[in-house]
Amino acid sequence: MADSHTTTERHTTAGPDAATKAAPEATWHRRPGAGRQRRTRTVRVWGSAVLVAAVVLAVLVVPLLSPLDSQSVDLAQKLHAPSVAHPFGTDEVGRDLMLRCVYGLRVSLLVGVVAALVAVGLGTAVGALAGALGGWADRAVMRLVDLFSSVPHLLLGIFIVAMFRPGVWPVILSVALTHWLSTARIVRAEVLSLRSRPHIDAAVSGGASRWRVTVRHLLPGVLPQAGLAAVLMVPHAIWHESALSFLGLGLPAHEASLGIMVNAARGSLLAGAWWPTLFPGLFLIVPTLALAGLAGAWRERINPRRRSE
Repeated sequence: MADSHTTTERHTTAGPDAATKAAPEATWHRRPGAGRQRRTRTVRVWGSAVLVAAVVLAVLVVPLLSPLDSQSVDLAQKLHAPSVAHPFGTDEVGRDLMLRCVYGLRVSLLVGVVAALVAVGLGTAVGALAGALGGWADRAVMRLVDLFSSVPHLLLGIFIVAMFRPGVWPVILSVALTHWLSTARIVRAEVLSLRSRPHIDAAVSGGASRWRVTVRHLLPGVLPQAGLAAVLMVPHAIWHESALSFLGLGLPAHEASLGIMVNAARGSLLAGAWWPTLFPGLFLIVPTLALAGLAGAWRERINPRRRSE
């Protein structure tokens, strides 16, 4: 008994110091690789921003500095390899390929930006209306969205463009009317999530009308998602315009369009001239990657959980 009492007393006396020594030090440990991932993300964002700035600068400055005409035909200069006079070479009728790529990218960016803004605006309005009204109105709107979604985008776009003369605005209308559906679904889901928030319940309990709640509380809450959808839709609209032009349904054949240039370069590629295919393809791929990088950074910004994953 004495030994047991002595042992207990010894443990009681040395308890705090022993517990302090035995307990692990409370230190803050970072997740392994977090710093490297942060640096990689920063490099990706800055690289994407530099590429977007370079694309915009090229579209604005190169046509002003170049003394050549993008439509001038010189059969004596056809299919010349890249040189100092023609950095990207010439096409099958002797036109400067660099200048035509820049003009084609200008048209593609115009179609992409305008079509994305129209599509996101339409999708945001429809999705917010469906989510705010609920009930039979929500079901009717979403069945309409499902009906349009059942038709392939390219097929519906061809049908819309075929009703007009070839030009930029029919292509913009075609892209906008076939790409608002995904935005409507995203905005509706976000509105349904916001409707269950406490501040929305407080606004409704305070006597705010449904229109006021939608305009003052629901729409500002979905603007980040709508902006992200617009950024993601720009490269998709660029590729859609190029696909229509490649099929001969977009811009007129004499206009500078990346899709038309890729289509016209098929014969040159078989003849051993690689540059009429390579450079228009790069002018399609580089802006797409740059905008995708910025959209990824935006997605991580508005969704911290995705960043942690």
